[in-house]
Amino acid sequence: MTLPPWVIREQVQRALAEDIGSGDITTELVVAPDARGVGRILAKQAGVVAGLALAETTFLTLDEAATFTACVSDGDAVRDGQDLAKVSARMAALLTGERTALNFLQRMSGIATLTSQFVERVRGLPARIADTRKTAPGLRLLDKYAVRAGGGVSHRLGLDDGILIKDNHVAAAGGVKKAVELASLRAPHGMKVEVEVSTLHEAGEAIEAGADWLLLDNMDIPTLREAVALAKGKAMTEASGQVKLDNVREIAETGVQLISVGALTHSAPALDISMEIQTAE
Repeated sequence: MTLPPWVIREQVQRALAEDIGSGDITTELVVAPDARGVGRILAKQAGVVAGLALAETTFLTLDEAATFTACVSDGDAVRDGQDLAKVSARMAALLTGERTALNFLQRMSGIATLTSQFVERVRGLPARIADTRKTAPGLRLLDKYAVRAGGGVSHRLGLDDGILIKDNHVAAAGGVKKAVELASLRAPHGMKVEVEVSTLHEAGEAIEAGADWLLLDNMDIPTLREAVALAKGKAMTEASGQVKLDNVREIAETGVQLISVGALTHSAPALDISMEIQTAE
């Protein structure tokens, strides 16, 4: 997954407009318009980097003559104190763009770092770690890109990107079997039908109705194992609900093929990243 240039530009422009408003009053008062500086962006803790292109575009938007030199790439693991990038630009551009650039880098690197931790916990097992639609409104593509940078995979980008029958759909349709049958009958050609189930009875009902995927929601480990055995050769399986670093490997050992983790995007702590600015010689 890559971020299209227009997405990067749009996100940066929106973020800068939000932060600058009618002008950066402090910088305008204390910094000479022709002053130039050099900024060093560095990690203040170990993690996985994501969002460098957004940081670069932030400074280029404020100063077309700026030069941004990345020292690492998105997806790289970095150590505490390691340089991520260096940028040379008008001092005013560095000061005005600092927070916006760091906001992108810290949030996206935090998501990539947490994802990499989940991926590492299931290493050697066939289960993949996937994100969900629990993203910050307006930042979904950035959040999901960061998950990819951390080694995870993307679930649905949006409601138009796949069929996933949730518990409320089941209630509205009149049961698991009815919901799956309706979706299968009306689904676009080639689009698989996934249905959320929380019991072995519902899993069996979904398989009998022809579901392609089972979302095994909030099942304990013994029930998960039974559901995977029930679906083997008939439907793909995904585990979801209350997935944490301390239990994700046990979940993966049940044989599920996908483990979706909402916390990747809704609860990842920001990675500590800072920027040191000096006047240009």
